[in-house]
Amino acid sequence: MDLSIRTETFGQEDQSWLGSAHGTDSARSITLDMTTFTAGTHYPDGYLMSGLPLGKITASGKYGLYDDAASDGRQACAGLLFTVVRAPASTSTPVSGAMLVHCIVVDANLPIAVDAAGKADVAGRIIFV
Repeated sequence: MDLSIRTETFGQEDQSWLGSAHGTDSARSITLDMTTFTAGTHYPDGYLMSGLPLGKITASGKYGLYDDAASDGRQACAGLLFTVVRAPASTSTPVSGAMLVHCIVVDANLPIAVDAAGKADVAGRIIFV
């Protein structure tokens, strides 16, 4: 057991993509498959950005970056990453996160755009304004 003192510094999280607090009290705990994310694009500062669209990988039950062209389950958008998540040193290490499945989103402020097919997948649960 490591009981040494550690210091962590966190920047201000940008959740300007949230249109309201509606749904934020019922985020779902998930496990992320880091192999579906790209370091320079999705976690340039060592943290996955909140608001990333996610899809559930059928074989593992983990969640990865939504991709309409995928064939592993991620082609169906399931929700959005609620808060930033520290990226592990190795992409083979799964990490926990929180996913919003019901919310109002300011489309223009998302870190990555959700295409029409992804919006259709979550229609009625996530409202894009």
